[in-house]
Amino acid sequence: MNRNLKDKLIEGLTGISVLIIILVILLMLFIIVKGGWSELNWRFISEYPRDGMTKGGIFPAIIGTALMTLIMTMAAVPFGVITAVYLAEYANERSVFARTIRFAVKTLAVVPSIIFGLFGLGFFIGFVGKDMDALFRGGELKWGQPNILWASLTMALLTLPVVIVSVEEAIRTIPREMREASLALGATKWQTILKVVIPGSGTGILTGTILAISRGAGEVAPILFTGAAYYLSHIPHSLSDQFMSLGYHIYIMSTQSANVDETQPIQFATTLVLLILTFSLNAVAVTLRYRIRNKAK
Repeated sequence: MNRNLKDKLIEGLTGISVLIIILVILLMLFIIVKGGWSELNWRFISEYPRDGMTKGGIFPAIIGTALMTLIMTMAAVPFGVITAVYLAEYANERSVFARTIRFAVKTLAVVPSIIFGLFGLGFFIGFVGKDMDALFRGGELKWGQPNILWASLTMALLTLPVVIVSVEEAIRTIPREMREASLALGATKWQTILKVVIPGSGTGILTGTILAISRGAGEVAPILFTGAAYYLSHIPHSLSDQFMSLGYHIYIMSTQSANVDETQPIQFATTLVLLILTFSLNAVAVTLRYRIRNKAK
């Protein structure tokens, strides 16, 4: 077999693989849109659920998912960026401390999501929350129970490795000459990082944010024990309130509904809303990344 034939064969196989992936995605979207489009309207988006979740809308679940994702992002991205800056700019690759951090990041990336939920239950609720209640509220229960804050922090731990890896890779793409030029002009190392490295890796930071949003918005297992509720007649008014989540809502309706067939259109419509919400949050981050990249050019 000559080289041209081999190249054509490999090109054909890769093209077929890409085509299969695209077809699977399109088929998935088609099934979801077809199953939920009839239920998707303004009332479904703006009303509260009623009659055993078989009527009404999913407004509390939309607000709860959006708030949880925003709190998760505000918690995960700063810590992820700080850790990535340390690993890329300060840490000695041969030091035990740096190796320990990298090992911890890799370990967190492969831990099943349900483990994060159990950790959040034991640490945030059972340890931090109950100690806060004992210290500030005389034992009256407020923080020592599931709420949107603990669920968001648990989800932040889940997405933290994604942010760290993507931001560190972006930082390492900054040419060393730019750092040396900044130092030669009299800037300190911290000033160089703050004025040169971090702005130059802004697209990587937004990429990590996009990946974190994509994973965190639809996860269910970490919030099962830490804050999600099956049904609430109100939206969260404080960080100590429980919340409804679109992912958890879909899970409950598809597994524990009294009549799964009756609620199936609502399941598909809720899934469609979750996809739209995730794509919208991602679109904002992608737009910001595009503008930053053009400004840098």
